[in-house]
Amino acid sequence: MEKIVIIPTYNERENITNILDAIFSLRQDFHVLVIDDGSPDGTAGLVKGLQEKYPDSLFLEERSGKLGLGTAYIHGFKWAIARGYHFVFEMDADFSHNPADLQRLYEACKSGGADVAIGSRWVKGGGTVNWPWDRIALSKGGSLYTRIITWMPVHDTTAGFVCYRKEVLEAINLDAIRFLGYAFQIEMKFASWKLGFKIKEVPITFEDRKYGVSKMHKGIVKEGILGVLKLRWESIFKDYHARIKNTEGEEAAA
Repeated sequence: MEKIVIIPTYNERENITNILDAIFSLRQDFHVLVIDDGSPDGTAGLVKGLQEKYPDSLFLEERSGKLGLGTAYIHGFKWAIARGYHFVFEMDADFSHNPADLQRLYEACKSGGADVAIGSRWVKGGGTVNWPWDRIALSKGGSLYTRIITWMPVHDTTAGFVCYRKEVLEAINLDAIRFLGYAFQIEMKFASWKLGFKIKEVPITFEDRKYGVSKMHKGIVKEGILGVLKLRWESIFKDYHARIKNTEGEEAAA
């Protein structure tokens, strides 16, 4: 019970069976937690059916309504910590992240010295497939903007393919993470970095989804732009470190 992959879903009926089969076919002892936000297309029902095929390694948490990517991952992080998983992964359901790369992220954290391993499109060896130029420009530009504003040494700041050591998630006050969409990924990396954890970027090839509909919209982009400014402001003029650090464990030990 060492590795858990968290996959948030909303209307991923066309992808969920294939992505789960692909992960379990790796035979690398990954467990998977699907967090479904009340998908009207029956995504959760398909997962329940697959639990008979993978009874000890596939788990499902159902939430009522579309509550946001960030809250789904926070829910999943807490679930994984409570059950003693040592390595916790974020991954999309739509095959934009290659399941075979899970092992590379795991090795970066297990034996490569990383506390957080990021599947990165924008480091040497990384890239994208079937992405339109405007999406590439938005992603690259957004990451460059984030690096300039925050000084965070990460090239792919909005990456959603990540492995965290449990110590990172336990150190972060997860209830203090404020952003729900595009900026959630940025703040988790920023918080990890501010708390002194080592971040390593592992080059991956990101392939645009073949089935289903992208969840990207203007509101998510706006949250990212304003969220980065807010993070930088708080880190300079307010004690962001104190807010984001989880002190419950320290208080209990004392």
